[in-house]
Amino acid sequence: MSREDLPRLGLGTYSDDNREQWRDNVRTALDVGFRHVDTAHVYENEQYVGAGIRESDVARDDIWLSTKTVHHDVPSSVEQVPAAIDGCLDRLGVDFVDLLYVHWPSGIYDHETVLPAYDDAYEAGKTRNVGLSNFTPDLLDEAMAVLDAPLYAHQAEMHPLLPQRELVAHAQQHDYTFVAYSPLAQGEVFDVPEIRDVAEKHDATPPQVSLAWILSHDNVAAIPKASSREHMVQNLAALDLDLDEEDIALIDSIDRQHRVIDAGHGPWNWEDDVTQG
Repeated sequence: MSREDLPRLGLGTYSDDNREQWRDNVRTALDVGFRHVDTAHVYENEQYVGAGIRESDVARDDIWLSTKTVHHDVPSSVEQVPAAIDGCLDRLGVDFVDLLYVHWPSGIYDHETVLPAYDDAYEAGKTRNVGLSNFTPDLLDEAMAVLDAPLYAHQAEMHPLLPQRELVAHAQQHDYTFVAYSPLAQGEVFDVPEIRDVAEKHDATPPQVSLAWILSHDNVAAIPKASSREHMVQNLAALDLDLDEEDIALIDSIDRQHRVIDAGHGPWNWEDDVTQG
């Protein structure tokens, strides 16, 4: 399966409450045109995401479904990883996912013991592709040296306030997709003057400009979260927003840096020799 098969704009489904909403939200997102849905074991909403897919009028074969397991505290032992993968499929109510990520390179994660379970899932057809999430370039290189399955994608936070140039360059060099989560910095991009200026120029919204800026990078996709039909439609419209070189240069010039998801177990907090940004 080629890198181009992954829809470049998908629906992120993380929320810390009202997880049941994702049944209706997924169904709505598919109805307005999304074909890429992203969830995770630790989100505790896979059963609702799966229900939304089944209740949709869109055929399963036309939907790209991604999930993640091996969070920093789930599961609690390497021996539980195969069962954790099966649990994702069971909760989603599917025989396979299109992309299965290692959620974090922390907790029980060890490349030599965890990644073989992902290779086994790939060989068994439980996932069509293998991905990693929240890794650094060094950890990506380490994982790629162990994985038998090709690395299809790496998912991490990216937006105009955290451009992740090193990680994007790594994806481009090795020809896999970088998937940007929190691409709107949980709303913090809305009031950035440079983004507002570009939005006014194009009669667009700041979220659309931020998404279009992300999608202007080769090998990069984005998974904004949205819970209303209106916002979903607006996000999809970013696919048709063409920023010119002046727009991109203005956004690239933003000198404010901010990481929204800054977990203590994130490898950028414990690898002194690797910098992000």
